[in-house]
Amino acid sequence: MTREGTQIILLNDRREVLMYLRDDFAHIPFPNKWALLGGMLEEGEEPKQCILREIEEEIGVELNPDQVEHFVTHERDFGIEHTFFAHTDIEIEEVELTEGQRLGWFTEHEAATTELAYADNAVLAEFFVGLPDSAAAER
Repeated sequence: MTREGTQIILLNDRREVLMYLRDDFAHIPFPNKWALLGGMLEEGEEPKQCILREIEEEIGVELNPDQVEHFVTHERDFGIEHTFFAHTDIEIEEVELTEGQRLGWFTEHEAATTELAYADNAVLAEFFVGLPDSAAAER
């Protein structure tokens, strides 16, 4: 059975992407690396349901399903990964992170020059190529 995961590009009005610093445990993939938020599908779960659940579980934020858009689906070394996108005005100081060490906002340049977990560098490069300069202001 193919494993399926989800992740989300949460973009603020300053064109920054929200990421989290993964825990520094030897038993997890990519310990102590920055990554997009997300997780694996549970049995019978659709990808969009999964990403909504994961964001609520990991940072306690309920995203509006109507504002979460599918961006791309790729095959990865672990299986299939569905990437979503949404605008957000989350204040990370007000979020209770339940997984990972901390949250951070990354500009396009900062994300491109940081070694991210999984294939997140390639996903974000693909995302920013198609993002108009005014996209962050459009809601």
